Amino acid sequence: MSLKDKLNRFKGHLTKEAPLPSPVPQTDIPYQEKWAILQAKPFVWNDDYVMVREVRYPLTQRHGAYRFAQLFDVMRAWEQSGISHPLSTAQRTAADLLFFDTETTGLHGGAGNTIFLLGHSRLDGDSVVVRQHFLAAPHAEITLYQSFLSEVTSSTHLVTFNGKAFDWPQVKTRHTLIRDSVPKLPPLGHYDLLHGARRLWKHDLESCRLSLIEREKLGVLRKNDVPGYMAPILYFDYLQNRDPETIQGVLHHNELDVLSLITLYIHLSKLLLTHEKEAVSCEEGFEIARWYEALGEDEMAYRGYLRIAESRHVLSAKAKIALGLLHKKRKQWEQALAIWEALIRESAYIPEEIYIEAAKIYEHQLKDYEKALHYTRRAFEEWKKKRTILRRTSKAEMSAYQKRLERLEKRITT
Repeated sequence: MSLKDKLNRFKGHLTKEAPLPSPVPQTDIPYQEKWAILQAKPFVWNDDYVMVREVRYPLTQRHGAYRFAQLFDVMRAWEQSGISHPLSTAQRTAADLLFFDTETTGLHGGAGNTIFLLGHSRLDGDSVVVRQHFLAAPHAEITLYQSFLSEVTSSTHLVTFNGKAFDWPQVKTRHTLIRDSVPKLPPLGHYDLLHGARRLWKHDLESCRLSLIEREKLGVLRKNDVPGYMAPILYFDYLQNRDPETIQGVLHHNELDVLSLITLYIHLSKLLLTHEKEAVSCEEGFEIARWYEALGEDEMAYRGYLRIAESRHVLSAKAKIALGLLHKKRKQWEQALAIWEALIRESAYIPEEIYIEAAKIYEHQLKDYEKALHYTRRAFEEWKKKRTILRRTSKAEMSAYQKRLERLEKRITT
């Protein structure tokens, strides 16, 4: 907190108002010419300053596989789709979205972890604007938030990569410490793209680091990039010499991060909206269908599963099992059984749960107790195999099977 803010808080207790320090003259900012080369200018508040860097790109600029202008295309597609999805931007405009990332003095959370860079990109007219609010000195944190919060009031939603778990909670923690001296944080919605990336690629990629996703999925190739773990070290070096060249690589790294968030959002949206098309891999399509099913968008899930079920991909059997469960959910008993029994005839592996589902349909819906008993026995055999492999037993599961078998045998004999 600056001296001026401290004095203002105690005005009511002072008999005579103390003179307040004058704002920092811009000529006293070290290496200002170098900052100007980096397209950064000082933001002065009371007796402190932070540096604000701004870079603009035309909407026709390509970042990896997509042009920035394609954000409008996917947002329009969400609007027209009528699909309820966590990543849908229906009823929003491109200007509502703030693609946001931070750099901090530590890689873990907590009140002792200081944010020294608040970076964001957004669409503004015919440009994408990247702005970075840089903490030039640790005591200027109030000025950092005055600078940042003066710009984000027009946004309604953050777009981040792990921002729900890290970046925004860190902002809230630091803001709490100085909340009496800065504006309130706006009530922003949040699209965290890490969750979508994990759903689609957790079995495909070695990890879901943004840098790996950029290389493998987005066509973004970084050259001479400063790795994220170096950012705190370089910031502490900067505090020793105040030379912006020391931190230049971190600024560039953060800039690429907030630009890649636009590209990643476009890519995820295109996959989610066209998941039944051949351009989407079967692995991606299966995970997208599962996601839609979990959201209750059964028709979207059905179309996705159907494409994979009709293919020769290794996931075809799993997709057919899922299709059968969707038919069962719709009370289309015969369709569900037809899919599962075709799989059984193909000698495909069927988990015990599906044998039980088939047995339930035959027992309770079709009243065919012999087939219900047959599939219960098949399920029991699969359960015993699993028990042997896992080397564990469950008295409750054993008892449930015995009761089901005894009930069906009694129904057949009476």
